[in-house]
Amino acid sequence: MTAAGTPAPLRIGNASGFYGDRFGALREMLTDGPLDVLTGDYLAELTMLILARERAKSGRGYARTFLRQLEDCLGLAHDRGVRIVTNAGGLDPAGLADAVRELAGRVGIPVRVAHVEGGDLTDRHSGALAAHAYLGGFGIAACLRGGADVVVTGRVADSALVSGPAAAHFGWRPGDYDRLAGAVVAGHVLECGTQATGGNYAFFNARSAQAMESMSHPGFPLAEIHPDGSAVITKHPGTGGLVDVGTVTAQLLYETGGARYAGPDVTARLDTVRLTSDGPDRVRIDGVHGEPPPPTLKVGVNRLGGYRNETVFVLTGLDIEAKDDLVRRQMADALAKSPPAEARWDLVRTDHPDAPTEETASALLRLVVRDPEPGPVGRDLADAAVQLALASYPGFHLLAPPGKGAPYGVFESAHADRATVPHVAVHDDGRREDVRRPVDADTRPLAEVPEPPLPEPLLTGPVRRAPLGLVAGARSGDKGGNANVGVWARTDEARTDEARREEARTDGSRTDDTWRWLVHTLTTDRFRQLLPETADLTVVRHVLPNLRALNFVVEGILGAGVAAQHRFDPQAKALGEWLRARHLEIPEALLP
Repeated sequence: MTAAGTPAPLRIGNASGFYGDRFGALREMLTDGPLDVLTGDYLAELTMLILARERAKSGRGYARTFLRQLEDCLGLAHDRGVRIVTNAGGLDPAGLADAVRELAGRVGIPVRVAHVEGGDLTDRHSGALAAHAYLGGFGIAACLRGGADVVVTGRVADSALVSGPAAAHFGWRPGDYDRLAGAVVAGHVLECGTQATGGNYAFFNARSAQAMESMSHPGFPLAEIHPDGSAVITKHPGTGGLVDVGTVTAQLLYETGGARYAGPDVTARLDTVRLTSDGPDRVRIDGVHGEPPPPTLKVGVNRLGGYRNETVFVLTGLDIEAKDDLVRRQMADALAKSPPAEARWDLVRTDHPDAPTEETASALLRLVVRDPEPGPVGRDLADAAVQLALASYPGFHLLAPPGKGAPYGVFESAHADRATVPHVAVHDDGRREDVRRPVDADTRPLAEVPEPPLPEPLLTGPVRRAPLGLVAGARSGDKGGNANVGVWARTDEARTDEARREEARTDGSRTDDTWRWLVHTLTTDRFRQLLPETADLTVVRHVLPNLRALNFVVEGILGAGVAAQHRFDPQAKALGEWLRARHLEIPEALLP
């Protein structure tokens, strides 16, 4: 308790943003500063497919890396009184919970281990390798209230790793929508680890030399959650990276859609989020409004999509287009003998005239084939490419030896009636607690969020053609076959010290002016013009004035999802950086 009698903030840290993240982060977070709860997010859409294949081979469907990390750190967590909450259970949370108990017994650490079951709907989806509903945080809360030191879950909403412990600590109930929404927003900021502390940040190079040096090893984030659901995002003192309004804004926009961020426990209104600086490496989140959750749960369904093969021809020097044409004509016969369902050619012009190295004189011609059956994309096609070695264009060679083809997965999003999905907290003593929420009357469909009023357009003076990224940040990502690109007006914090001093000597309103220009300039039509790959796709723009941000959802650009490898950047991780690199007319007064 604080001196005033209110509960002290709950300090929740993150030590993993994906399966394969920094191995030493668990130890770093336990030794670099105080925590109450340490979370680890190991699951993504692709990870569930990976674990499904692993389970088919070995019978284990959980993230084994977590066990190796815990072997080194379970004693540290116990000594420091830090509880651990993770979704590393994947497809088999009970199996991982048993493995943690076995580990604890072997190393002599007395811990209580609980897990959350439910959400496995694979048998309801014909042909699915894995189909799991995204559960909420109240199963986690029940485990913690029951005294668990380690809580293992399967597929829960990423933010539930934070909202669940907060609900347990502060005694929140299912109807505490504003409090839950605040914790969900904080959880969304934490879930991708160092993306909240400067990792993958658009303005990573607009810092002092000392700050740039610290980015070589950014610290993982933590949130100080308050009883009213507000939070401060920060990191352990002395760790690398940075936390400011810009880095938090970037992560808030990551893999989101419109103003409503719907989850299993609450719908958080992103258009109500307020971000303010709370000192060095501290950003306060407050004002978050919550609404009832939808009556259905999102279900991630992973299936076998078919078989895929790829060959990359290297075209060097002169006559690139003619070499391209020759290879396509020569390969046409092989493709015609057993035509695959899909054959896609892409010429990537990485070549430069009068290049100083052979590599920079070369372009890449990529052939990708897909089919429901392995035969049309198999060894015969690979052999046809190899057999051109002495019979094609001058300088013929391949980037790598072609393979025999491999299966690929597809992801689709479905929904299930919340009342039909089991959600059970399994305590350390074996007691099972059903935490499934009834579908209350207040879960009826919500009214549409009206388009917010736009600020007055900026009256521009002289303009200069320049990259959008000089005045706007962006972060992009994937949700199934869709991609989102969040774009925000560059804040003072993302500017160099010299630029901020210059701005202070003028009118101090550059950020607001940049927002006024951005919101009127970057329309969906302009977005499509800047990114021609989106020209024939549905693009939906959402305006978030509190964040001085726009969020674009591009439907279908990723085909059947990341596992299908539909495009060069299958998770759209760099789509935002491509947008920032595009040139348009920008008022000179806004440019650095």
